[in-house]
Amino acid sequence: MSRTPQKLTARPSDLNAYFADVTSLKGVGDKVGEALTRAMGPRLRDLVLTPPTGLVDRTNRPTIAGVREGDIATFEVTVGSHIAPNSRNRPYRVRVFDDTGDMTLTWFKAYPQSMEKLMPVGSRRIISGKCEVYNAEIQMTHPDYVLKLEDAEDLPELETLYPLTAGLGQKIARKSISNALDKVLAGAHLGNWLDATFQTQQDWPDYRAALTLLHRPEHPVDVKEDSPVRRRLAYDELLAKQLAMALVRERNRGTGGRVLAAKGDYVDDVLKAAPFPPTGAQARAFGEIKADMASSNRMSRLLQGDVGAGKTFVAALACAYAAEAGVQTALMAPTEILARQHVETLGRFLEPAGLIVEGVTGRDKGKSREALATGMEEGYIDVVVGTHALFQDKAAFKNLGLVIIDEQHRFGVRDRLRLTEKGDATDLLVMTATPIPRTLALTSYGDLDISILDEKPAGRVPIETAILPLARLDGVIDAVGRAVKEGNQVYWVCPLVEDSELLNLSSVEDRHRQLTAMFGDRVGLLHGRLSAQEKESMSIRFKAGEFDILVATTVIEVGVDAPNATIIVIEHAERFGLAQLHQLRGRVGRSDKKSTCLLLYQGPLSANGKARLEIMRQSEDGFLIAEKDWELRGSGDLLGAAQSGLPRFTLANLDKHKDLLETATQDARLLVQMDPGLKTSRGLAARNLLYLFEQDYGIAMMRAG
Repeated sequence: MSRTPQKLTARPSDLNAYFADVTSLKGVGDKVGEALTRAMGPRLRDLVLTPPTGLVDRTNRPTIAGVREGDIATFEVTVGSHIAPNSRNRPYRVRVFDDTGDMTLTWFKAYPQSMEKLMPVGSRRIISGKCEVYNAEIQMTHPDYVLKLEDAEDLPELETLYPLTAGLGQKIARKSISNALDKVLAGAHLGNWLDATFQTQQDWPDYRAALTLLHRPEHPVDVKEDSPVRRRLAYDELLAKQLAMALVRERNRGTGGRVLAAKGDYVDDVLKAAPFPPTGAQARAFGEIKADMASSNRMSRLLQGDVGAGKTFVAALACAYAAEAGVQTALMAPTEILARQHVETLGRFLEPAGLIVEGVTGRDKGKSREALATGMEEGYIDVVVGTHALFQDKAAFKNLGLVIIDEQHRFGVRDRLRLTEKGDATDLLVMTATPIPRTLALTSYGDLDISILDEKPAGRVPIETAILPLARLDGVIDAVGRAVKEGNQVYWVCPLVEDSELLNLSSVEDRHRQLTAMFGDRVGLLHGRLSAQEKESMSIRFKAGEFDILVATTVIEVGVDAPNATIIVIEHAERFGLAQLHQLRGRVGRSDKKSTCLLLYQGPLSANGKARLEIMRQSEDGFLIAEKDWELRGSGDLLGAAQSGLPRFTLANLDKHKDLLETATQDARLLVQMDPGLKTSRGLAARNLLYLFEQDYGIAMMRAG
């Protein structure tokens, strides 16, 4: 039976209105409902928690003579004349005027009878829309509103705009959200989950008022990201996320772990046989990990290392300590290439201690799979390495005590909770070689303690980084040829797999053909469309020296390790994020040989593009680079927006609301410490907050604790 509680479906009845289907709204049938679902989500909560993407301000009421081209303006005019088109392709035009001048309104495919009824000659009308200049006079094409004077109140002064999709226009989106807002606010009050003193200090409205002003703004500033309204709601979203992780954190700390006691003989064996002494950072990190494992609480720790900082060696020390304490270790990697690399590396580190390391992949079949399963169940295998399949199938361990997850940014908090189910009170060590800013660390790893590896092993030679225009490609190829003759290997990275008519970028297939024509069959090709077996085979062959040059996409970013590679060429470097460039550069400089990274760019570069590449030239500090990447690119592009481990926010913008995240983290942890069962009036409201933002796995953790 699973020990990790699953997400609960039973939520407080006060929230029923929020979780009603969008088709429960008047006038929303299946077709519109599908469009709303694609654009924002399937429930009313998705609609009301989607902020406007913009605002149409109709308070601008100039005279016709005083309007500017491109303005959205509202006029009170008199209808002068109608000009029916003399062909089907011509627009229907209506001339209108005020005391200062006249203008033309145009409609395409309009019916004369309808137009004469809408705008009788001599009548007074209110019109609103975007003004343009055509043939030296003001014109408005398809006005947004044409109203009688007595219907003037029907004209919204401030009109919110929302995300759209095929089959969904702004009017339907706006009406649906307005109706959804009425429905959810007609329900029960959810209470106040904010600290009252903090709310007063910030001068924030209450939740219901903020939600109302977001969709029915009284002033254009209300929908801006730095407004009190938006900051209040952004804080709610951030607090929900941080509160859920605080509950997981407290549950893990409060759940009795196993005291893993060992003299350290196995660790000493590994240290004595290691090719290098541990750095100060490695020794410090292992000390923190060992203390966690020896305590009566379960370990939940992130080991965050810069490229080449030696996190695998620290993991090996943890495996050795766990084995001497009598428990098995399971290490999960995101790809088979990386999993097999870990088998090789950990096996080499742990062999002096007499420990057995085996890999489990989807390719293991028949007797070999049975032998692995027996070894795991009977405890002969000390360390098992595999991809996520290792945790999803029926694999069983005799005594699993330590779970290590590599490249954790590929996975989320819920994954971490599920992966420890294979053992009893399992310690968890999470690793990433992707330095990330503190802000993202809080949002992604707020439930974990953090150890940082910020030193590189002795003997590593700094990588020389040069920035060159693609126009100097021939010279780069000549330099690569000289390096190959000297016995060195080269990575050559391109942004595309194959040529594209839409994008003027280099492809690996095209560059592979060109380099093969020059260097023969000593040029390998590696990209994401190859099968796992093909990718692994190519990586092994390159490492073994069968190829001098490996032309690849960013698939080599993680898991390809060839110490003899001393040059990496990255084409169109201006298109990559700094964090990714730093990861790619880390493929070289893995020995005592001098290494070079050549960043080729397609000019002209923007000022921002120049600044980003210059940071790469000046620094090898991954943590500094990550912070600079945040400043220059924003959070949306860091690590790739689609990485599942990174939380997605709708109301919060981490670029604008970083200060709120720090406060929300502290606030959440303090609330959980002061009210661990969330039973006070604020605690009960906080439960509603967790359900509202679908972070109720935190409540599942609280109940399990």
